Amino acid sequence: LTVLYDPLRTGPEVLAAALRERLRGLGARAAPPGRLRVLPVAFGGPDLAWCAERAGLSEAAFVRALAEVTFTVAFLGFTPGFAFLTGLPPHLQMPRLATPRERVPAGSVALGGPWAGVYPRETPGGWRIVGRTDVPLFDLGRPDPVWWGPGDRVRWTAVHA
Repeated sequence: LTVLYDPLRTGPEVLAAALRERLRGLGARAAPPGRLRVLPVAFGGPDLAWCAERAGLSEAAFVRALAEVTFTVAFLGFTPGFAFLTGLPPHLQMPRLATPRERVPAGSVALGGPWAGVYPRETPGGWRIVGRTDVPLFDLGRPDPVWWGPGDRVRWTAVHA
């Protein structure tokens, strides 16, 4: 939640009171069911072998295990279109890099701690890259520029590069 206000016109106490009043007026609502999004992933990349070995699996078994996970978009952040995906089983969770890469290519599919994600554009990043996708996750030319949203369920399907 982001609250924008002019601190020269509204003080923090007045703002906090107004927010508390507004929250009291909101009723509990169930979130609408998320969409199922299937993301084609060409598995490979600089960290796939390391991640598979850490998990005690062959690369093929590691890829199969990732493709069996149904992730949930927990929230969007970091950069437009970047979804923090939850649901990664503990044995597939990978530590972040000690030193982030200066450039992670757009479409990189990555693991970082309990999260999985896909870099929608080239940015710095410290997650383990295990594949890539060609799906444009953020495109201002679309009516809805972001490909996925909070609550969506996501499956990765292996494709050949």
